[in-house]
Amino acid sequence: MTGKIADTRSLSDAIRSGDRATLARAITLIESTREDHRKQAHQLVQDLLPHTGRAIRIGITGAPGVGKSTTIDALGSFLTAKGHKVAVLAVDPSSTRTGGSILGDKTRMARLAVDENAFIRPSPSSGTLGGVAAKTRETMLLCEAAGYDVILVETVGTGQSETAVASMTDFFLVLMLPGAGDELQGLKKGIVELADMIAVNKADGDNIQRAQKAAAEYRAALHILKPASAGWSPPVLTYSALSGDGLAAIWQSICDYRQSSEASGALTRKRRDQQVTWMWTLLEERLYAALRADPELKRRLPQLEKAVAAGTLSPMLAVDEIAAAMKLEPEL
Repeated sequence: MTGKIADTRSLSDAIRSGDRATLARAITLIESTREDHRKQAHQLVQDLLPHTGRAIRIGITGAPGVGKSTTIDALGSFLTAKGHKVAVLAVDPSSTRTGGSILGDKTRMARLAVDENAFIRPSPSSGTLGGVAAKTRETMLLCEAAGYDVILVETVGTGQSETAVASMTDFFLVLMLPGAGDELQGLKKGIVELADMIAVNKADGDNIQRAQKAAAEYRAALHILKPASAGWSPPVLTYSALSGDGLAAIWQSICDYRQSSEASGALTRKRRDQQVTWMWTLLEERLYAALRADPELKRRLPQLEKAVAAGTLSPMLAVDEIAAAMKLEPEL
């Protein structure tokens, strides 16, 4: 990518008119690491900010094999059939995909890929979790400005990526499989504590009773955990991504959550807190990047780390030296 894709005003107007090609180009601009592109991207997001925030933002996670892509394809198609415009974004910090990866993402969501009311965007091709999450948050805002009223953010990676997705969405959906006994043993408490809903997939054919049993086990487990959102008890539902059974109930529950959280003011507070937290996260990453980029510090840091590891230098004095090199004020 060379030079400016277009002037910021033209980009903004075209995105707001729903031009998909311009939206894709603008996201490419956001993902660029060039300084001039970054500045233009930041201005574009600022210009579009008044036109964002109307969509419902849903994070979706689940263990490999749970049928996440099939679920997103089925749920997204269900929503577009009801008149919604759906954007599917991914957070995958482990991704080493190239530009050709878009085909792969669209292949695993075959119906949405050809749906004119759906837009699919994979993770940036590389980067840290913070970097990928930052691009995804900005992409989400662009999609909202383009008129997409349901944003599905898929966590492809594991661990902290789930926390990152939960921190940028309104509603966090955790997908599970039947077989409660085994599943419950391996259940990650941290992920379940983030959940606004647990949905047990593959509730079809001979699996229906197993799915219902699993749901009962998960409901019991949730009783001993603090809900992710105040005033909301996470439901546990069963569904089949293959047949579509249960998708309507999942969507209705999400709508109920949206209505109650808007009425109580919880949604506004949640989004405000997310914005401020995100500001501090970006600042910390910017400072850390500056630290790593300083040539003198790059030379000195390995020596400091070695001295701290050996116990010949206290971590506090090491930080004092780093802070002095960065011309930061001493700790009060």
